[in-house]
Amino acid sequence: KPMRHAAIKTLALAALALPLAALAHTGADAGSHHHGFAAGFMHPLTGVDHLAAMVAVGLWSALAARRAWPDLLWAPLAFAGMLLAGALMGLAGLQLPAVEPMIAASLLVLGLLVATRIQLPVGVAVSVIGLFAVFHGVAHGQELAGEHGAALTLAGMVAATLLLHAAGIAVGWALRHANAWLPRVAGAGVVALGVTLLAQAA
Repeated sequence: KPMRHAAIKTLALAALALPLAALAHTGADAGSHHHGFAAGFMHPLTGVDHLAAMVAVGLWSALAARRAWPDLLWAPLAFAGMLLAGALMGLAGLQLPAVEPMIAASLLVLGLLVATRIQLPVGVAVSVIGLFAVFHGVAHGQELAGEHGAALTLAGMVAATLLLHAAGIAVGWALRHANAWLPRVAGAGVVALGVTLLAQAA
């Protein structure tokens, strides 16, 4: 048991460190004109807001799941699918109002979901997660507009998104029976980031 508890704490600390690592690399691809699968894969990892949201979706899915299958997958698949739809909209030049405030709001909501481990009906969860994912996707699409090889770039972006969801799910599943304060700390960190970004966007 001590080894299991140590592993859980290590995984939790790694999850909490992911947004900090992303913050240290924020802007690494800003202004870059690189394209292709690798560039798309790195794209979600260079913004702390996107990375935190994607990990939080996985965390909440695992923490709030009534059963492993299919509850773990509804929110991550909704986020990835609508992120891609939003990215295609952004690439096409579609403008949505309040993109940055909505991204910040998504962190607030996702952080609260992680901290409270609240269980939502599937339809509500998919709708809420999908709506926020559209704004994350539009932001990515607008950044990538005008780039060549958009299909490969988007494929890499979606692959990274799914990987981040999987990382969140793995950590969240490990924390399901751990001390309740660990998920609350993770959720509070995401909420704090959302509040900061919302204040900046105001």
